[in-house]
Amino acid sequence: MRTDPIPTAESDPMPQPPVQPDLDACCGNGCDPCIFDTYDLEMDAYRQALRAWKARNEAQGPAAT
Repeated sequence: MRTDPIPTAESDPMPQPPVQPDLDACCGNGCDPCIFDTYDLEMDAYRQALRAWKARNEAQGPAAT
């Protein structure tokens, strides 16, 4: 039977959100993708990673302090 090691804060850090571009960073030329489209995709990936991270850490129970 295989058991995976319990993740620690060092081995499984909480995902960090992407940096939001400045509102005036868009050139307004209709780029495909626009920097805001790219940011939206990065936010989707971040939200998915955060949900997975929370699920892993909730399964472990509260950490001992």
